[in-house]
Amino acid sequence: MKKSPLALCCTPGIFEAGCDEAGRGCLAGDVYAAAVILPDDFSHPLLNDSKQLTERQRELLRPIIEREAVAWCVGIVTAEEIDQINILNASILAMHRALDGLKVRPQAIIVDGNRFKPYHDVPFQTFVKGDGRFANIAAASVLAKTHRDEAMMRLHEKFPMYHWDVNKGYPTKAHRQAIVEFGASPYHRQSFRLIDTQLTLDF
Repeated sequence: MKKSPLALCCTPGIFEAGCDEAGRGCLAGDVYAAAVILPDDFSHPLLNDSKQLTERQRELLRPIIEREAVAWCVGIVTAEEIDQINILNASILAMHRALDGLKVRPQAIIVDGNRFKPYHDVPFQTFVKGDGRFANIAAASVLAKTHRDEAMMRLHEKFPMYHWDVNKGYPTKAHRQAIVEFGASPYHRQSFRLIDTQLTLDF
């Protein structure tokens, strides 16, 4: 069955920013979020929730979105900040930072998920699985994911023992084993359970 195209946005005819984050469930690295305002005529057959796309498809879409968007920006909250304010607040703060960086002030905001905090006086709505419903949120998911993956690849060059080139900081068995063997890096989130005590290690 052919996938139905995503709706461009929730409220046509205004500058509506779609927001999404990447890296919320990771043990290491910053959390990234993007805000994207798409033009009324934007369409691309590949655009979907970034988790449904291959790495190659995401990398193909990224420059298209960045070139054709009315406005876009990526916001970052560090692992240290995550430990201070918790990952939910950090994810929302990253979205606010992305919105701060838009060259066009949004008239409305739609967010993937079910939690958000007011951004100035701009009306907002949250949508569970919104990245599979609206193109502006899907575009934000692609930018957040690709920018974060790029950063994790750079960190991998400094800390290859954690296999961040493969796991991007997510809690895989190999990642947890590396933490047991080498300890935590400065980029690990100390407020997270870094070591799974139920994990069977193969030494």
